[in-house]
Amino acid sequence: MSTQGSPQTRDEAVPIPAEAVEEAVAEPGEVTATPAEQETPRGRRRIGVLMTVALVAFLIDLGTKLLVVARLENHAAIKVVGDVVTFQVIRNSGAAFGMGQALTIVFTVIAASVIVVIWRIARRLYSLPWAIALGLLLGGALGNLTDRLFRAPSAFRGHVVDFISVQHFAVFNLADSAIVCGGILVVLLSFRGSNPDGTVHQQPEKSGKAGGRGE
Repeated sequence: MSTQGSPQTRDEAVPIPAEAVEEAVAEPGEVTATPAEQETPRGRRRIGVLMTVALVAFLIDLGTKLLVVARLENHAAIKVVGDVVTFQVIRNSGAAFGMGQALTIVFTVIAASVIVVIWRIARRLYSLPWAIALGLLLGGALGNLTDRLFRAPSAFRGHVVDFISVQHFAVFNLADSAIVCGGILVVLLSFRGSNPDGTVHQQPEKSGKAGGRGE
């Protein structure tokens, strides 16, 4: 039995922090979520959105290529906007917009590598804008890779079908357009601090602000 003011009484009167109680009841080996993770739930994965966007981009690119090869190849160019924009089929052995025509097999390997990287990112993809951006990149890469693998003159060295000609610019296809749009969106998302997993990384505060407040 303890009297008032004794050490035992004072110890029992001290409140126990809530954090200590939670740690005490936690199962052995259980990992508790950090406050940041509790405040910003990721939601559901966006793999379905990525695959849908990629499939739509791929099918549109494939369909337009089959159509222009059947109807326009070895024919006169079709004027769409005067002489500024025309449709004419050109077999491109290089990268997007006709660059690097001596490195066909290298660009085939690069396209395959891009697909693998996107698929690895997709396992932790929770951001809808990132899913759209990566879907465009994936669909465009698959579209041109299909040409590399299955078109003449041989596997891994196939020539990509380009048909949209812009005066004083280049001849390209819809897969190239999807890749460019996806790349621009990725840059914008990165600039805004958005991550594929749905989190947002904060920019460090300038030291000048802290110094100005202390004056």
